[in-house]
Amino acid sequence: MRVKLSAMRVRNELVRRIEELSGQDLLACYQCGKCSAGCPAAFAMDLLPSQVIRLVQLGLVEEVLNAKTPWFCAACQTCYARCPKGVDLSRIMEAIREIALQERGDYLVIEEIPAEELAEFPQLAFISGFRKYTA
Repeated sequence: MRVKLSAMRVRNELVRRIEELSGQDLLACYQCGKCSAGCPAAFAMDLLPSQVIRLVQLGLVEEVLNAKTPWFCAACQTCYARCPKGVDLSRIMEAIREIALQERGDYLVIEEIPAEELAEFPQLAFISGFRKYTA
């Protein structure tokens, strides 16, 4: 896929919203890859954390919104602890999830989970899921 880069694409409205919601400077990341190397959930992601931030830096937010990666981020802060520039990628992932929920609705419909399965969920995971997967 060939994409024409321009200042308008790189600094589009979604990019600005991600920066505003996360409080992070996306251009501070220089793609060292330490976030991806240390991410305990990277094995399950369709995009590595460093790829997420690069796509957003290039203004290709739709690709990130269509990915499963933001939903797999456990917000464990390993990426932030390893980042030499202090970019808190977990806050960026949270902003991406928030935008996805605002624009596309719930990712996980709690009502569709059988009651037997809900009873087995640890309380922390249940509360965390509400915060992470619902508007």
